[in-house]
Amino acid sequence: MESYEDCIIFLLAKAYQRAHAIHKEQLRPYGLTAVQHLILGALSMEDGQSAGEIGQKLVLDSATLSGTLDRMADSGWISKETDPSDRRVVRISLTPKAKELANQLHAVRVGSNQEFLKHLSMEEKVLLKRLLKDLR
Repeated sequence: MESYEDCIIFLLAKAYQRAHAIHKEQLRPYGLTAVQHLILGALSMEDGQSAGEIGQKLVLDSATLSGTLDRMADSGWISKETDPSDRRVVRISLTPKAKELANQLHAVRVGSNQEFLKHLSMEEKVLLKRLLKDLR
């Protein structure tokens, strides 16, 4: 019988908990959650996406996304505007606050990744990323 210490599900869960804790601590000064940070990152790559496009790219269900976007708008990170060509579509854009902090927030993501992976060699980091992409 396989012990829990050799169970891939257990190991992935524990690795996720550690990564999430590192990232959560790095984001604390900004008052952002990891999901909110992902949304800002997606908008930094392409501002003005619809909520549906963001949800699809980040694999977030509409209920989770809707509440998260509302909180982000209330906190001044994003603005939500109805698309003039299709009133059913809501476009999400970065606010000046978010744009001003974009480089800092990118550095937070890089720092979180570096902290989490600091005990791995370059080859191990590349292999881990490839394996995680394959499992996704």
